[in-house]
Amino acid sequence: MTPTVPTFLGPLLAQPVAILGDGLSGRAALGLVQRLGGTGRIFDARGVAGAPADFGPAEAQTARLVVFSPGFSPGHPWLALAHAAGAVCLGELDFASLLWRGSVVAVTGTNGKTTLTEFLTHALRAAGRDAHATGNIGFPFSQLVAEQGGGAPDSVAVCEVSSFQAETLRHFRADTALWTNFAEDHLERHRSLEAYFLAKWRLFERTVGGHVLAGSGVQRAVAAYGQSLPAEALVPSENQPGDVLLRGTVFADYPQRENFILAAAWWRGAGLPETTLYGAARTFRLGPHRLARVGEHAGVTYWNDSKATNFHAVEAALASFAAPVVLIAGGKSKGGDLAGFVRRIAPRVRHVCLIGETAPALAACCRWESLAHSACADLAAAVGEAGARAQPGEQVLLSPGFASFDQFRGYEDRGRQFVTLVNALDAAGALA
Repeated sequence: MTPTVPTFLGPLLAQPVAILGDGLSGRAALGLVQRLGGTGRIFDARGVAGAPADFGPAEAQTARLVVFSPGFSPGHPWLALAHAAGAVCLGELDFASLLWRGSVVAVTGTNGKTTLTEFLTHALRAAGRDAHATGNIGFPFSQLVAEQGGGAPDSVAVCEVSSFQAETLRHFRADTALWTNFAEDHLERHRSLEAYFLAKWRLFERTVGGHVLAGSGVQRAVAAYGQSLPAEALVPSENQPGDVLLRGTVFADYPQRENFILAAAWWRGAGLPETTLYGAARTFRLGPHRLARVGEHAGVTYWNDSKATNFHAVEAALASFAAPVVLIAGGKSKGGDLAGFVRRIAPRVRHVCLIGETAPALAACCRWESLAHSACADLAAAVGEAGARAQPGEQVLLSPGFASFDQFRGYEDRGRQFVTLVNALDAAGALA
């Protein structure tokens, strides 16, 4: 089954479509264009895989439709050229949404949005619904639409939406939007905390009938930035008492309990049986690189939290441990208050091993806070240093707090390398 093409989109697809960015989103958009019978051409400044590295006035004049990846900010020069040439410019998520026939449950937040997206999909499938996790989760909406032929009317797309995707939405409409929490992140793109908030707020503006749910941290930001929400949207997600029915599940404790609270609020509103939701919680497993125990070596336990790419995530991970840990942190800067971050984590860290391009700046902040630290050339050196610093019974935690692209292909690559290095400690010990 081929997706139904909106009337206005048909003529735009008659011309070659320019697709900006040769990542997952760009390739998925190309596949969907081809599924619709059109032709597309990917442009990428890196010149990878034969994609042209230049998008100039001539290329802009040729395309009537330009589909861009989330990495392209609204002010990117290539988009400026396309707008000047009169092209219709759509983010990949926006483009795909025009062709989806089912409903959409959108999920955003500084942290937890991937887990919440995965869990809602898992629970809906347990309830017998045709549900699909898509969007920023690593499975682009365009790919889902192409594979499902636009989906059936009763299909549900549980769509993770990042601030990069939300800020340029024009056509995307969610039936419900859930916003887990809000904290400092992505200031290298949005330049201010208010701009970051407003980028995410755009998702709430694109939600049909205003059916939105917001966690406690989001509610504080809504008040701070002069917005308002109806009472039924307010979900008290922080500092809630334990739930005996969640014992033994990944949602028994914070930070994951917040995800379950948001999921349950939506689930009840949708009239779905709570027994199914709790049953799904018992069978749900977290994805890799989310505060996962790797193993123990010489009495020291190692934890992989490579997905922690912002300050809020690191602080949540540290709160999971009863005693100060040996932390491995650092990476590619995303902006933000480094001094404030180090000040907040210092009481929970005995020693920090610093990696990546932010290591020098973090070291200066550590000196100011009298936090013991070591600058390490790479992750391998950091694992070795952390192991030498940690005492039996202590924890070594990889929770970087920054993007990974200075030294790795992504947070998954960083996490895999960490696991390999820790496993090598056991092998070396066995040979000793």
